Amino acid sequence: MTPDQKTAAQPQTTNSALDLARRVLMIEAQAVEALCDRLGAPFLLALDIILRCEGRVVVSGMGKSGHIARKIASTLASTGTPAFFVHPAEASHGDLGMVTQHDVLIALSNSGESAELLTIVPLLKRHGAKLISMTGNPNSTLAKEADAHLDASVEQEACPLGLAPTASTTAALALGDALAVALLDARGFGADDFARTHPGGALGRRLLVHVRDIMHQGDALPKVPLDATLSQALLEMTRKGLGMTAVVDAENRVLGIFTDGDLRRTLDITSDIRGTPIGQVMKAGPHTIAPDVLAAEAVQLMERYKIGGLLVTDANQRLVGALNMHDLLRAGVV
Repeated sequence: MTPDQKTAAQPQTTNSALDLARRVLMIEAQAVEALCDRLGAPFLLALDIILRCEGRVVVSGMGKSGHIARKIASTLASTGTPAFFVHPAEASHGDLGMVTQHDVLIALSNSGESAELLTIVPLLKRHGAKLISMTGNPNSTLAKEADAHLDASVEQEACPLGLAPTASTTAALALGDALAVALLDARGFGADDFARTHPGGALGRRLLVHVRDIMHQGDALPKVPLDATLSQALLEMTRKGLGMTAVVDAENRVLGIFTDGDLRRTLDITSDIRGTPIGQVMKAGPHTIAPDVLAAEAVQLMERYKIGGLLVTDANQRLVGALNMHDLLRAGVV
């Protein structure tokens, strides 16, 4: 093929690849959408079995179904339902001892005839554990043996050969997510609970760090009385290094704020920093935040009003702290 022929063929190849990719996404989207019409009594039964479970949820599957099972177990565990994955082949060689009579097994198999799962199912049921199956064949052995069966069947795989598990694994994953979220809601699992299972990384910091944890307070808190001069306010801002100072009354209640930005605007009007009362140039009624709210809310407040710092006040508007965007960055909240 000549260079010109290669160039001419390239658009057709590209378009063909995009068409195929779009077809894959469409088939998988349709497979997930079809699950909605099949949700009903079996799903509610599975939900009830797990909610009544006195032990843990054990999720198992072979091959690609095993990868989906691992993800479902992880999602369950992070949303309030203690769960873990057990490999069905390993279960036949000792790991079955990890499952107790108080547990629930969720078994995934598109065919519903996975030999490794069918080997351990009778043993588990005899032991007293409940079985929830998720298959693509409601008439399969695994479906019939289950206490509750979730139908994850699909009309076709997205693979052009009809061989590689694609739409079927997507459907099983989505059905597992639906089950996990329904359980989360039934348990009343909230943001604070979620934070306790995600203490690491940015997500944990956003959910666990409160304003009181990072605010400046005590001697590090910049503040001046209402009768202070502009020069005194600037000295306080320089000493405390937050780029702002609170203006308070005799009861430590916040009357206003003065920032670096206010200074630039003030110098356009007057250069008399020694004689100008801070009360004349401060911003009265500034935005404040309570110490017990999440630091993430402070970020939202600063972004909404395009400000670089916040004063922290108690229920009586008394000054208890201050923080700026640098504090939030250092804490990993932003």
